[in-house]
Amino acid sequence: MINKYSIYRDEIIQLWNLENGYTAIADILIKNHGLNVTSNYLRKQIAKIVNHSSSVVDLDNINNNSALDEHLKERGINKKDVVSVKHWQSMNGELRFSIVTKEKQRIRDEELLGKIKDLISEHAPYYAPIERNPQANNLLVINPADIHIGKYAVKKETGEDYNSKIATERVLEGINGLITKSKGFEIDKILFCIGNDILHIDNVYQTTTKGTIQDTDGKWWEHFEIALDLYIKCVETLRLIAPVDVLHSMSNHDYQSGFHLAHALQCWFRTDKDITFDISVAHRKYYHYGKNLIGLEHGDGAKMDSLPLLMAQEKPDEWSKSKYRYWYLHHVHHKVKHKWLDAKDFIGVTVEYMRSPSGTDSWHSRKGYTGVQKAVEGFIHQKDSGQVARLVHYF
Repeated sequence: MINKYSIYRDEIIQLWNLENGYTAIADILIKNHGLNVTSNYLRKQIAKIVNHSSSVVDLDNINNNSALDEHLKERGINKKDVVSVKHWQSMNGELRFSIVTKEKQRIRDEELLGKIKDLISEHAPYYAPIERNPQANNLLVINPADIHIGKYAVKKETGEDYNSKIATERVLEGINGLITKSKGFEIDKILFCIGNDILHIDNVYQTTTKGTIQDTDGKWWEHFEIALDLYIKCVETLRLIAPVDVLHSMSNHDYQSGFHLAHALQCWFRTDKDITFDISVAHRKYYHYGKNLIGLEHGDGAKMDSLPLLMAQEKPDEWSKSKYRYWYLHHVHHKVKHKWLDAKDFIGVTVEYMRSPSGTDSWHSRKGYTGVQKAVEGFIHQKDSGQVARLVHYF
């Protein structure tokens, strides 16, 4: 089937090579040509045009491409400096190339690093020490799972609106709700679980780490800034109650950008002795508190029934010192009684999935994955008695 928007192919490819995302290109075309179509619909057509119009040149065969040789010669580019090449045919049949050199890649990397540094260069604020209760013996687990900042959903299509603004409002409301519900427990420490698809996309192309195109409400860097600001507000709120241990879980939507986000957050609080971080690239993380051993994973890795033995193998000392053991997983956004996706007691370990505050997007709505209760969850773990309370804030 011919894409009727192919008449704009050259313009689309040119904008794409300038690193505009699909939504940005759609908005430009609508404005420039007065197109009577929604941005969301047009961006999907643009994605098809880009994917069908360009292809990657195998760098191993770069010496066997005479047209490319001529293109490089005209622009004074040395083949040894080429990092990647894409090519496509314009509407008039002319072969065109998009080339990324080592220097261009270096500039891109420096720009990205510069943006991150700019965000945190002025921000290593001083946080005054807070006098704590030495008699407190409870751990408050705060686990806002699968927030997906940047996800875009419209009520007319999916039955509910969701965007970065709604996401941040829900998380802040949810955490304050959990704090209110935790009153009555003397809190000794807080385990704040971050990552787990905090960001909806992982790059400038508006895709997940794997490359799946997503509906988004802005640029990748806007989502990064929003997420960093949200996490800062969360930690600043939590540290008023007790020292905060921040633990980051790698995830499938934002494997790289989520990792960078966690490190930016650590930079912000690097002078605060009440805040600690476990933000390594390890897929499974563990937290030991009294007789409690807690494992955290996004939920897209090892299967549920493998996790108890993995815990025993990977943390034998902590296993031997603990009596109450838990795995908190994410990824599926809900608690569902279906095969291995249900909360389950194994021998010596309880494994369960967390609910998410995230709204339903177009793909999930089309597939019928709707009606899931949105929530932020938390738990109280007593040093010697294990999990003694479950806290849920619904939306």
